[in-house]
Amino acid sequence: MTDPQELQLSRRERQIMDVVFAKGEVTALEVLESLPDKLSYSAVRTFLRILEQKGHVKHRKQENRFVYCPVISTEQASRSAAKRLLKTFFAGSVHKAVVALLEASETKLSDAEFKRIEALIHKARKDGR
Repeated sequence: MTDPQELQLSRRERQIMDVVFAKGEVTALEVLESLPDKLSYSAVRTFLRILEQKGHVKHRKQENRFVYCPVISTEQASRSAAKRLLKTFFAGSVHKAVVALLEASETKLSDAEFKRIEALIHKARKDGR
């Protein structure tokens, strides 16, 4: 079993994990119905079994079906993905990543969002990061 903190997934595994994270608990049928392009029911069950073997989901039996849920929270998964993104595309540079995000975004930040970002920057500076 791999470390679930390292969410290195195939495109299809990522799609399924997105459904699992969005719903919190999910059956194979619910995953099947939520995918953008359809798979067979048995293929979805196979992917869920693989994701469980990799340590990304766990299941419990409810009546005559398996109900799957993520092993880690969306916040943990987001942090893991952000670390991989930094390492892969920005050579570990937070500065380069922030610049790219600000330049790429078409959404205007609110005053509250600016204040939150400023507070995070201030805390990072205070913590020596």
